[in-house]
Amino acid sequence: MKSQGAARSYAKALHDLARERGQAEPVEGELAQAAELVRSDAALAHFFARPGISGAAKRAAAAEIAQRLGVSQLVRDFLGLVAAQGRADVLPEINDAYRALVDADLNRARARVRVSVPLTDAERSALATRLGTALGGKQVAVEDVVDPTLLGGFVAEIGSIVVDGSLDGQLARLKERLARG
Repeated sequence: MKSQGAARSYAKALHDLARERGQAEPVEGELAQAAELVRSDAALAHFFARPGISGAAKRAAAAEIAQRLGVSQLVRDFLGLVAAQGRADVLPEINDAYRALVDADLNRARARVRVSVPLTDAERSALATRLGTALGGKQVAVEDVVDPTLLGGFVAEIGSIVVDGSLDGQLARLKERLARG
């Protein structure tokens, strides 16, 4: 829990600076690249999490990573600061918190949609529009994930909201109604 609070604080500070410079969206993509690298490379995450390694060594490693990723000076400085403070291991959480701030700025929501077969672009667009209308006009970015255990339809998760339009869900609701009489 403590790292989530720190992640939100770092994300808010970066977000404030990026908005002030008109770079909120580009920074979102650059930060996501760095966070994905830390998330996918266990050795790198372990390096940044080790308390015995000096802040200067972590800052130098972060600078090298930033250079290789080709990120802006703002993100490069931010990564160095986070690494030197011993917080680079929570970079994925910082990224998630930053993305939520940018989404709020843009009146955007992200939906993770489980489907039995991949969605076409037209279906994804139509679903995004319908979910956006249901959420009061928000722009919805749909990430579809194929779940072969679903019989048909979809299950959309938007934050804490779950929209179950699956055949499995419909059958479960029908079974419940029949059981009640």
